[in-house]
Amino acid sequence: QVRLVESGGDSVQSGGSLRLSCAVSGYTFSPPCMGWFRQAPGKEREGVATIYTTNANALYTNYVDSVKGRFTISRDNAWETVFLQMDSLEPEDTAMYYCAAAKYGTREPSCRPESGDFTSWGQGTQVNVSS
Repeated sequence: QVRLVESGGDSVQSGGSLRLSCAVSGYTFSPPCMGWFRQAPGKEREGVATIYTTNANALYTNYVDSVKGRFTISRDNAWETVFLQMDSLEPEDTAMYYCAAAKYGTREPSCRPESGDFTSWGQGTQVNVSS
């Protein structure tokens, strides 16, 4: 059974940092394209960051403009955990954060925060940033 389990959400003050983790299990082969998304109350879900890993372990990352330079997505060498390091947090970053896996066959050019290829989702972890 495919499972994506997020952790690391918390309440922090503006300017603070958090590191979110997503434990990936249940796959015979871990999906090469993973992403982090978020949804604030009253707003649509938006893609935050994506990471594509090739068979040679080359990494391709992409970010939504609002988090560029502040957030970093990464994954461990065993492809079992995906991380989102969030620095310089702002109140506008307050949201439920979700980890997601794209369907097999998603290639690097399509592994983007705006892609509709993400089909497996975690339950989410809440991030609150106060001013």
